[in-house]
Amino acid sequence: MEPVISFVAMALVVIGLIGQAFEMKKIRASIRADEQISSKNAFTDKRNFKWYAIITTGLVLGYATNAKL
Repeated sequence: MEPVISFVAMALVVIGLIGQAFEMKKIRASIRADEQISSKNAFTDKRNFKWYAIITTGLVLGYATNAKL
């Protein structure tokens, strides 16, 4: 059971990182030419928080699986 949970955790992190990268591409494309977007504004955009939650879930699940509690 432990290898399956580790694989799921790894998959969540990978899916979250790839999804967040595509979301950042969409955010940058949606910015009009006269607007300036800083990296601070791009990373705190509300569309990114679902990807941050997926990445965090994968990291916590992976840590909980491998930690000797």
